[in-house]
Amino acid sequence: MKGYAYQGQEDAKHIHYWLTDNCFGDYYTRKGLDKKQREMITFCFLSAQGGCEPQLIAHAKANMKIGNDKSFLIKIISQNIPYIGYPRSLNALRCVNEATDK
Repeated sequence: MKGYAYQGQEDAKHIHYWLTDNCFGDYYTRKGLDKKQREMITFCFLSAQGGCEPQLIAHAKANMKIGNDKSFLIKIISQNIPYIGYPRSLNALRCVNEATDK
């Protein structure tokens, strides 16, 4: 686990390592999409999954930090309503609002 610093439960350390290594060491280093596109897609997937609001808030913040502003994210949610339904769309909207309030 070279270069990896995790402050938490020792018995869960490997899960966080796998997450970091897999997502950020593999998916986020692939070519083809820029950072704005990757964050938008991650936002869409998390919205569709439901039950991962803390991660959705974090990725809403990340989207806004790199230029996908609140208005853009609301348009993304609007376009996804037919696919993810109203409950998950409303949860995503709440997460965007929460991300901008902090």
